[in-house]
Amino acid sequence: MSDEELQLRLELLKVEHRDLDEAIAALVDAGNPDQLRVARLKKRKLQLRDRIILLENQLIPDIIA
Repeated sequence: MSDEELQLRLELLKVEHRDLDEAIAALVDAGNPDQLRVARLKKRKLQLRDRIILLENQLIPDIIA
């Protein structure tokens, strides 16, 4: 993948991560949230965060000190 493709993918993952954060907050604020659903959304959010970090590391060049 080119840097531009990686950057685009990174932005899409960040948007999905924010959307999940909002969905989790809405479920919790609704009163009696489905704990299993909230747990699944949180797990998905963590997976996205790991992929975001991986892509960010690919975009940052290695600097030899």
